[in-house]
Amino acid sequence: MKQTLLQEKYPVYTLEVPKEECRYADVDAILTYLRDCVEAHPVAQMIAEFDHHAHTSALPEGEIAGDIKAAKHVVFCFGTHLPNPHVMAVRPRSIGVADMGDRFVLSFLEAPMPLANNAMESWVKAMVSQADVAAA
Repeated sequence: MKQTLLQEKYPVYTLEVPKEECRYADVDAILTYLRDCVEAHPVAQMIAEFDHHAHTSALPEGEIAGDIKAAKHVVFCFGTHLPNPHVMAVRPRSIGVADMGDRFVLSFLEAPMPLANNAMESWVKAMVSQADVAAA
């Protein structure tokens, strides 16, 4: 898993998984797995799934990189406290899943809450087949 700054201000975690090393065959199967992770978590609340590719494709001015075959998000919230209205700016969370033909790219924005980051990171890392994890 790699952490980068997108546009020099957004801390993003990204994992690229070659399809032959992934436990799931397509974006929908990955989203089902992630939905199950959210629903099994004692704090997280599932909100929605969003088909980013379909949305952007439907826009007259929509542009999608040619190597992106599918792109969807699972959207959820870890909000354990609501101390002021400002924290709503960093909620909800999402994990994006893109099919790049030969690999899947999973990404999420760093959360200001370790509980959320730890959960999202473990869910995403679990996408790599167990045989590959044992060999690493």
